[in-house]
Amino acid sequence: MLNEVKSRSTGEQTNYGFSKVIDCGYDEAIEKVTEELKKEGFGILTEIDVKETLKKKLDVDFKPYKILGACNPPFAHEALQAEEQIGLMLPCNVIVYVNDKSKTVVAAVDPMASMQAVKNDKLDEVAETIQSKLKKVINGL
Repeated sequence: MLNEVKSRSTGEQTNYGFSKVIDCGYDEAIEKVTEELKKEGFGILTEIDVKETLKKKLDVDFKPYKILGACNPPFAHEALQAEEQIGLMLPCNVIVYVNDKSKTVVAAVDPMASMQAVKNDKLDEVAETIQSKLKKVINGL
């Protein structure tokens, strides 16, 4: 079941993403989400291993947590044509992590929330389409 992202501090639902606890391991989840993203026309432009980075930079132990920067080139192009500086909000981040209950969670940014800050009507349709595709990815897991 797809859930809105909840604030860790308040436990309240937020409007900036959606998530799903999935029944597989962390590494398998990364493979699955990458495949589901491909089905919807996304590629992974960036991959940040937060656990590894925090260990290397701060010598801090952290749970498995990866940020995938997903991009759908045709829609990114369309968004850039509508709003030149929209690259500040690209790519769409998808995260995979192991929560405090040892469950694997996959979450994606809600592009509708991001685009509301821009206030450009031409971006609404693009954001709605990307939102639909990202929800389909998460639901497909």
